[in-house]
Amino acid sequence: MNISFIGAGNVASNLGNLFTNASHSVRFGTHQPKDDQLSVGDAISFGEIICFAIPFSAMKEVLTENREHLKGKIVVDITNAINISDWSPVFLGEDSGGEQTARLVPESKVVKAFNTIFADAMKLDKQFNGQKLTAFIASDDQEAALTVKKLADDAGFNGLIVGGIKNARHLEAMAHLNIAVALSGGGTDAGFIYVQNKN
Repeated sequence: MNISFIGAGNVASNLGNLFTNASHSVRFGTHQPKDDQLSVGDAISFGEIICFAIPFSAMKEVLTENREHLKGKIVVDITNAINISDWSPVFLGEDSGGEQTARLVPESKVVKAFNTIFADAMKLDKQFNGQKLTAFIASDDQEAALTVKKLADDAGFNGLIVGGIKNARHLEAMAHLNIAVALSGGGTDAGFIYVQNKN
C-alpha cells in the first residue's frame, strides 16, 4: 500500500521503517520538505493511508487546510494531547483527539492507532520477553480498522480493534499513563501487551 506520514519525527520515521520493511511504499510530508520529503499536499495525494504524526496542537489547522484532499482516504491519528515542553497531558474532558479528527474530516475514514506505542519501541523485530506489543485500534469504519490492523500486524505488532472512535478517549488515556510511567523512571523502551485467553 502507499502510506504517507504527515510529520517526519521519530514516530513517523521508525513506524515508516517498519512499514517499508513490510513491503509498503512510504513517503513523508512536511511543511518545509528537505531531501526526499514531500510537501504535505503531495504526501496526501500519494498515500492511500495518511498517518498524522505531528503535534496535537497542529492537527486542527492541518486537517482543515487539507480536508478536501483527505476525502475517502484512511486517516490514522497517532497524536496525543500533551504539552510538548514537559509531556504533561492536555485533558480534553468528554472528548478525544481522535474524535476531534473525525469531526474535522467527516468524509475520511478516521482511525486512532499507534498512539500508545513509543517511538523507541517501533524497531524492527522488537519484542518484549518474546511477545509483541499491542497496537490498539479504534474506528467507526470497520473496513478501515481492519486495514490498519493488517498494517500493525505487518509492522510486527499485534493489532487489536477495540471498537469505535469514541474509544480513542481510552487509548489517549493509556498513552498518558505510558508517558507517566516513562517519566517516573520506566523509560520509553516499553509498552502495553494485551493478553487474551481464547480457550
